Amino acid sequence: MAHTISKISKMAFLMTLRKARRSFSSSTRVLSSQPAVGFVGLGNMGNHMARNLLKKGYPVVAYDISQESLAALKKDGASVAGTPAEVAKGVTKLVSMLPASAEVQEVYAGKDGIFSTVQKGTLLLDSSTIDPSVSQDMAAKAEALGAVFMDAPVSGGVNAARDGVLTFMVGGPEGSFAEAKELLDNLGKNIVHCGAVGTGQGAKICNNMLLAISMIGTSEAMNLGIRLGLDPKLLASVLNTSSGRCWSSEIYNPVPGVVQGVPSGNDYKGGFGTALMMKDLGLAQNAASSVKANTPLGAAALQIYRTMVNHGFGGKDFSSAYLFLQEQDKSK
Repeated sequence: MAHTISKISKMAFLMTLRKARRSFSSSTRVLSSQPAVGFVGLGNMGNHMARNLLKKGYPVVAYDISQESLAALKKDGASVAGTPAEVAKGVTKLVSMLPASAEVQEVYAGKDGIFSTVQKGTLLLDSSTIDPSVSQDMAAKAEALGAVFMDAPVSGGVNAARDGVLTFMVGGPEGSFAEAKELLDNLGKNIVHCGAVGTGQGAKICNNMLLAISMIGTSEAMNLGIRLGLDPKLLASVLNTSSGRCWSSEIYNPVPGVVQGVPSGNDYKGGFGTALMMKDLGLAQNAASSVKANTPLGAAALQIYRTMVNHGFGGKDFSSAYLFLQEQDKSK
């Protein structure tokens, strides 16, 4: 009787094992059937975004001017290319994440750029934060080549990029949004169609202007409270359960040691650079001038971040506004 039970148990085990192997094989086929995605720009944000595509089973063909960044992504399973043109030649979906308008123009329309080899029907998603007019120009050039260019800037910061929970603000043809969302769902949790090409950029520069203002306000409040004798964590707790609560105070506090895992706890390294924030505030002011919108606090924030860059804070995270205030206090 025991022998019979043992035999039955062995057969059940083998059947379970075969079923698991079939399931694994099926899962592997699904992953390997994903289309290759091009990715250009592997900075603080882009490297996490590209890795998330790899984790979701997409073959990634990448390019960046940093050979170190390319080598690290290759180690994680990506293919690497020598130029943006080489990336575009082998894919029909491509994401770019670049510092500014000039880099976007060069990567797309320059020598060995994406437009020199782009295939008809290719979907181009640019997650850089740039001048809306540049996005519109790139979209027109892409359309002439039979491709679709959509602006898809992001919000959420480096941690959200790492965790795949970014918000994407997408501008482009409504008929192409479903295809864009299918890909971006692998990188974020909120994918919002804002309207025609350029409106994604419009939403992003409004967001970043508000973010810069709130970070300066949080830095000033924290600096004042600490100088009045309040414990930083206690003060942050009060702010975050009161009407002053905001993302800058709760999620990305600029005072070292208040929130774990943010740049203020790492000598303001990584994250979103002060020079980039200054660039985005400049874009916001240019846009405000073009539509005659009054943005006095946005203008003041630009001046503060410009001063920070001139004092050597350009490479530090934008939350170093708190550190800058401290240094200004000492100089008085």
